[in-house]
Amino acid sequence: MEPLRVLELYSGIGGMHFALKDCGVAAQVVVAVDINTTANQIYQHNFPCTPLWSKSIEGIPLEDFNKLSIDAILMSPPCQPFTRLGLKRDVVDQRTKSFLYVLDLLPKLSSPPRYILLENVKGFEESCARNQLVKILTECGYHFKEMMVSPTSVGIPNSRLRYYLMARRSEEGLSADTHSKILETFPVHDDKDVLEQSAALCPRHTETGDGPECAQFLYKLETRAEQQRKQQQNSDQSITQIQDFLDPDVDLNLEQYLLLPKTLLRYAPILDIVHPTSRRSICFTKGYGRYVEGTGSVLQSSTEAETESVFRGLEEHSEEERLRRLQTLQLRYFTPREVANLMGFPQGFAFPDDVPVKQRYKVLGNSLNVVVVSKLLRILLSEEHLGR
Repeated sequence: MEPLRVLELYSGIGGMHFALKDCGVAAQVVVAVDINTTANQIYQHNFPCTPLWSKSIEGIPLEDFNKLSIDAILMSPPCQPFTRLGLKRDVVDQRTKSFLYVLDLLPKLSSPPRYILLENVKGFEESCARNQLVKILTECGYHFKEMMVSPTSVGIPNSRLRYYLMARRSEEGLSADTHSKILETFPVHDDKDVLEQSAALCPRHTETGDGPECAQFLYKLETRAEQQRKQQQNSDQSITQIQDFLDPDVDLNLEQYLLLPKTLLRYAPILDIVHPTSRRSICFTKGYGRYVEGTGSVLQSSTEAETESVFRGLEEHSEEERLRRLQTLQLRYFTPREVANLMGFPQGFAFPDDVPVKQRYKVLGNSLNVVVVSKLLRILLSEEHLGR
């Protein structure tokens, strides 16, 4: 059987491509398309043999798409038009223009792709762009499923809830009667590995957690509900511990990743602190390493200092003493390699040496979880294409 011919739109640093390689399907990315120069540099570093078009999608004529004879489209359109911080301007946002162009092209293709997989942020499911997507897919004869899943669903200790749509232009496999319902679990599938991973969607919480995060954390600026949620997450034995995703060589450059004194003094009460034994971390965004609030968790490197003891009565001390106590925790940022690990990128993934750390965080924050997409591709692409 000939490999599937895949078009990768908004290719970024290659998350979709890595997922395709991991899912066991005989496939070839015939073209990747993106306008981000840094992301393209990283993509070409990892996939030097894949043609990469560094141009805007809406600048590519229909004729060029028809020449590709594609079987599948994988895409992760810009998410800013659908986020709260992006003002949710939806289809009037200029960054949605290329996606609307893709929707306009789809029914005009001489041979529309049999498969489509799309990823975007939570919020896309309520957008006009999503409504247009569903309308076009229906008119073009696609059956599809929509879902909201997080990497915790496959045992990864990172919360990154995302919208996914799988579409198949066939009478088989995907049922049309699920159009209106957005799933919160992976669809049932015959593949044993997928079913085992899907079982993780039913958390098996124990009565008490293990590790430092089961202490009372109300000394920080969080509600009791937030405290209980974190304890519950750390009690879920179906989630792997953070320590399995850490870089063993980070101690060689530890100073580079430690939080600066001014950051500790200003933001300590709102830091999301995790430990190597934790089974949770918050979503890493493109601002990680530059901004603190809501951009991702920080790791307590010290195994001797007690977090609760350090924070208890902290504001009663002088600035010098507060800093001394906070520094005993050895709080650090996750390295780009560690963030990539938590986002499911394989060990073979690498950054070119000349890409700065800040840029590495930025492109990772715009990427997707490779393991989640790999599982979805296994479901979307039927057994006839699996290399088994």
